[in-house]
Amino acid sequence: MKKRLGHPIKEQLKKKLAERLENPHVPSARLSGRANRYKIKLKSSGYCLVYEVNNGNKITLLAIAIGKRAGDAVYTLANER
Repeated sequence: MKKRLGHPIKEQLKKKLAERLENPHVPSARLSGRANRYKIKLKSSGYCLVYEVNNGNKITLLAIAIGKRAGDAVYTLANER
């Protein structure tokens, strides 16, 4: 079941993504299996965002999947995309 993110979660993710624009390739957040895929964990709310870095003339961060960190569901969803 798809559910909309609440405003506080959106704001936390926006803030983290803005930080990652400065340094998108964080070795400790790199995911195995796909090149240029990383994660952002919001420990307080239990959400995880998987993003992909596209290097070109401009660095672009593409959100692949967002979901609760329960199990590997968000990572499985990201691998399907």
